[in-house]
Amino acid sequence: MAPIAIGFGVVLTILGPILFFLSDTQSPTAFIPSGFGVALIVCGALALNEKFRMHAMHGAAVVGVLGVILPMGRLIYASTQDNFKFGLAAGGTVAMSLLCLSFVLMCVKSFIDVRIARKKKEAEGQSAVPSA
Repeated sequence: MAPIAIGFGVVLTILGPILFFLSDTQSPTAFIPSGFGVALIVCGALALNEKFRMHAMHGAAVVGVLGVILPMGRLIYASTQDNFKFGLAAGGTVAMSLLCLSFVLMCVKSFIDVRIARKKKEAEGQSAVPSA
């Protein structure tokens, strides 16, 4: 799962400059996806070490959840304004949210799979012990 976190992080990191340079206003807020991307890359790199894997991947999942909630909240608020147009900025916000949502769903699946495997391993370990 660590390489997947790094991959999503790279995509989000690249999304920021793309939005910035394609935008007419070139607002620094276009780099928000890049900040989330860098955080995912760091978490993914830490998760490559077995010692840090669990905590790093949970941290990456939190970054992913925030990457869904915060941009969508911003978009919902902006859409209530009179001058709202669904343009590049709104599209970038939706893209970031969808990327993060995909990542979070993959994390949840992975966490469930790890838990099932752990329980199965524990059950096999207990059945190997002779009973008195």
